[in-house]
Amino acid sequence: MDPTAAKSTDTAPPAATIKPPQASTAQPPSPPPSQSGPQTESKVSTSNDAPPDTTPPFSPTSQTPILQKGQEEFEGTVDVNNDLPTEKDLERVGDMLVLDAQGQSRPFKELYQAPSVAPRQLIIFIRHFFCGNCQEYLRTLSSSIKPEDLLALPTPTFITVIGCGRPELIPMYTEATSCPFPIYAEPTRKLYDYLGMTRTFNLGAKPDYMHTNMLINSVQSIFQGLGTGKHALKGGDFKQVGGEFLFENGECTWAHRMKTTRGHAEVTDIRSLLGLDGASPPLRKRWSHSVKSQDKDKRRSMSWGRLRSKSRSAKDKNASGVTTPERVQEEDTDTKKIVGSPTI
Repeated sequence: MDPTAAKSTDTAPPAATIKPPQASTAQPPSPPPSQSGPQTESKVSTSNDAPPDTTPPFSPTSQTPILQKGQEEFEGTVDVNNDLPTEKDLERVGDMLVLDAQGQSRPFKELYQAPSVAPRQLIIFIRHFFCGNCQEYLRTLSSSIKPEDLLALPTPTFITVIGCGRPELIPMYTEATSCPFPIYAEPTRKLYDYLGMTRTFNLGAKPDYMHTNMLINSVQSIFQGLGTGKHALKGGDFKQVGGEFLFENGECTWAHRMKTTRGHAEVTDIRSLLGLDGASPPLRKRWSHSVKSQDKDKRRSMSWGRLRSKSRSAKDKNASGVTTPERVQEEDTDTKKIVGSPTI
């Protein structure tokens, strides 16, 4: 009896040591609160943070389909390429609506595929309507490329501009840029996303189309926003950047996407692309938006000190008895009258 009891006692401890691991393996489906708390908080934070970052400020939709993770908080140059949109991309964006200055909508494909438009269309996507860099770009472009020059090309061409702000700001934008081309608004930014454009705050290198100082552009943008009153916050997403797309007979044949806030295609490149000469755009005055005069015969402006010295020297000559040509001519006529008068 004793050996059997000893055997039972010897075999019991191994059974007891094996059972606790089985119980521990059965418990993980219900983890302790200390481990479940952080996991549930991380899941809730990611789901709640995604819609505000992807939702444009004035979008009627809740989410944008493309800019969801990698590009949300990025503030530098990204892997943006200049690949052409696929047919599937164009089918997806063709029926998206853009708004004119009166708030009337039309499908995006009517800008480059309708019977009433030119067979070749360059569509320029700008940033928000208060962006001084994009305004400077359109001023340089408008001073270099005229609508009549585009329509006179072998393939009639035209330009269309699209911004990501509200359509109420289009008249202000047209006046500020003196842009002769039609301007539309797409506040949802869906069109930007589907065509592969991104969001960034990176300024980038100064391009050749910038003729004014960056500080001047910034100050003008601030005053423009304040001058619009209740529309000051409706210019569009500040981080959104655009690009340029060329459509020929309804197909996209060339694309350029901005990598920085000043990354528009240079005006000289646009001229060469459209078939114009590669002449550089005319220079504009530094402190204004008007084009510098090219007249060589125009007299050089004088400073106030030079004008005063010149007028003073003229007065001194008259006071010293030096006669002017007009006075000499009058004196000659008087002497002729006296000399030539008959004697009695």
